[in-house]
Amino acid sequence: MRISERLLGLVASPPNWIGLGLASVVLVLKGMGLIGAPGLAIAVLGYFAGFVVGGLWLGFPSLSAPTWEALHFSDEGDAREAMERALQGVRSLTRYNPDNRLPGSLQTRVMALCDSLDGLLQQWERSKGHLSLEDSFDARRIAITYLPEALNAYLSIPTSYARTRVLANGKTALDTFDDSLGELEHKVSELADDLASQDAQAFLAHSQFLKQKFGDNELSGAALLNLPSAKEPRS
Repeated sequence: MRISERLLGLVASPPNWIGLGLASVVLVLKGMGLIGAPGLAIAVLGYFAGFVVGGLWLGFPSLSAPTWEALHFSDEGDAREAMERALQGVRSLTRYNPDNRLPGSLQTRVMALCDSLDGLLQQWERSKGHLSLEDSFDARRIAITYLPEALNAYLSIPTSYARTRVLANGKTALDTFDDSLGELEHKVSELADDLASQDAQAFLAHSQFLKQKFGDNELSGAALLNLPSAKEPRS
């Protein structure tokens, strides 16, 4: 959460308004001459008293960033609904981006990967081709498990550590997450190409069938029926 958003939360909090209300009453009384020179000090004390009372009564505002919940999704029931729920959760957490731990470039890539998975899901539904059991499993798990878990794991690391400390693989957590996204992007692209290739082959086979059935050939339909060819005028 940005500093400006935290300050707005403080200003809009009930304890702040109660404190301001008490301070305003004191200032009005001072303006009417009912309170002497200590009026300003009393107004300040009135604000803090109102703030404390309001906080104890209604709860104090928090200046810290709200906690975020890790993403967990179940691969049960309808596959499309499960994938859509997971992708929506990933998008929401990516937009929230706690403590700005995701650089803008990675935010863009995560959102683009979600769009690619959405596109794969739509392509899968209308395609005449099919994915193998292993590929079908991978498609679901990328959306429901692999991508959410990778995002959870990266966001759990403090920003400075993720961007500067080298891990056992010789890369930072930031670079490692970048590589993980690349692997997921490659697999999704591979699955989409597989379906597209099957659809293209089905289209080609149908086109060849139509050509064989209705195209020009040595033994045309007219010849089989002993009818005059359209190219030869009747005598």
